[in-house]
Amino acid sequence: MSAKSYDVVIAGAGSVGLPAAYHLAARGVKTLVIDPLPSPGQGSNKAAIGGVRATHSKPSKIRLCLDSIAELSSWRERHGREIEWFAGGYVFVAYHEDDRRELLELLEVQQSHGLDIGWLERDELIERVPHLSAEGLLGGTYAPSDGSASPLLTARAYYEEAVRLGAEFHFGERITAIIRRHGRVVGVRTERGGYATATILNAAGAWGQAVARMAGLDVPVTPDSHEAGITEPLAPLFDPMVVDIRPGEGVKNSYFYQRREGQILFCLTPDPPFLGTDRRETSGFLPRIADRMVDRVPILSRAKVRRTWRGLYPMTPDGSPIIGAVEELPGYLQAVGMCGQGYMLGPGVGQLIARLVSGALSDHDHEVLKDLSANRDFTSAEALG
Repeated sequence: MSAKSYDVVIAGAGSVGLPAAYHLAARGVKTLVIDPLPSPGQGSNKAAIGGVRATHSKPSKIRLCLDSIAELSSWRERHGREIEWFAGGYVFVAYHEDDRRELLELLEVQQSHGLDIGWLERDELIERVPHLSAEGLLGGTYAPSDGSASPLLTARAYYEEAVRLGAEFHFGERITAIIRRHGRVVGVRTERGGYATATILNAAGAWGQAVARMAGLDVPVTPDSHEAGITEPLAPLFDPMVVDIRPGEGVKNSYFYQRREGQILFCLTPDPPFLGTDRRETSGFLPRIADRMVDRVPILSRAKVRRTWRGLYPMTPDGSPIIGAVEELPGYLQAVGMCGQGYMLGPGVGQLIARLVSGALSDHDHEVLKDLSANRDFTSAEALG
């Protein structure tokens, strides 16, 4: 093995690995990031539509995303680099009494954990989201501090800051083995050689399970694919991300928002899921999402779609990530199974991982790690996945 050693080696330069590298380097941790792709954020990160919300049902995810929002919303001020942060908010709309009841029940949990969110009645909601269909609308939740930014600009920003702070990146290089000795991690091997380290962080996204198996471990992360798209620019219509939680034929939910430049970005959750790593677009996506969007905001019938694409969601059985150390293998950490929310969770997760490595965990951190442990009961699913 090469004599070169690092405090931490990160597998993956994506939505989680990049913020983790930045925060570790900021704490003086000698960090190496290895990714088989040619540059930062070239896996699932570049397929994200950029939404960032703390509007979740699970307290651990609320806390992580509140940290993410605090970091992303102040990035330009602190670093002088534009990542196109915009606090447009998120609205979850209710057109059926069951949806209304569920959102109101979740509202109590969300508010009790520090989320800036409230309920808007029909007319208030239409004022917040002009052109929203009033027929059957009962109201919805509105979180004004949620927002969006550019995943590609954010990836580049984290990469450049991490490099400035001393982190090293090896692109076009693939980890082939995690080396163990006396029951703990001592290094990694790649196609180009090896690196000594006492700690490896699995942040490999949709390929997290493959990395775990190199360590002789298993993790319940299964990738599936989701499609998204973008329209040509339109005149300003509304600010928040609109989330439609009603199920439909082939659809679990859908969501869309308007960028400051005018384009509408949109996505849906397929039901049943498309398991695997196939990222080819399908013919059924656009008709389904178009019907739902026009049903909720009829003026969008005039929008012209510029392109569609497909990205990977690394899913866990309960729709929440798996984060923390693994008892069976000291030195092995994981931050996997972000369930398509790696972009919004990544900054908060990166902060948490840096505190974990540095031995600076708070009581809240211990609660989050317990809640997102690989040893948890996976039967309690995220309600707003």
